[in-house]
Amino acid sequence: MGVYLGLGSNLGDRKANLVTALKLLGERLHIAQVSSLYESDPMGYAEQPLFLNAVCRAQTDLGPLQLLSLIKGIEASLGRVLSFPNAPRPIDLDIIFYGDLLMETPELTIPHPRLEERAFVLIPLLEIAPELVHPVTGDSIRDLAARVQGRAGVKKIGQLEAGDV
Repeated sequence: MGVYLGLGSNLGDRKANLVTALKLLGERLHIAQVSSLYESDPMGYAEQPLFLNAVCRAQTDLGPLQLLSLIKGIEASLGRVLSFPNAPRPIDLDIIFYGDLLMETPELTIPHPRLEERAFVLIPLLEIAPELVHPVTGDSIRDLAARVQGRAGVKKIGQLEAGDV
């Protein structure tokens, strides 16, 4: 199944955190493509460091809840501790899309329920999948990214090198 995942970090060595998360994901998923790295303003709780964000496209044979369990385990292994919403964190991994699946459970909602509000996800996603269509709204990523608030706060700062992941 084709999936898109969002990655973010704003504590510690942000790039190293993203690289480690991608390597750990790559042990169970086939990482097909990774966006450039983008620095972005925090959302919700502003008194914290800037985030480093990326998205990746991957193939998996894991079910959605198994994938969620995998990413929560990776977050914990990289030092993420749940505290308050939008708190600073060494790593944040989100399932953005899982094929065209629509899912809403107490544990997981797919597509990500706040995707349309998140420039820090839509801008990197625009880079690797501009024609991807949101299965609920029918809008392309190109259209969603053109409308999202906060685009100016998301700045491309570099790319991962082939040896990074």
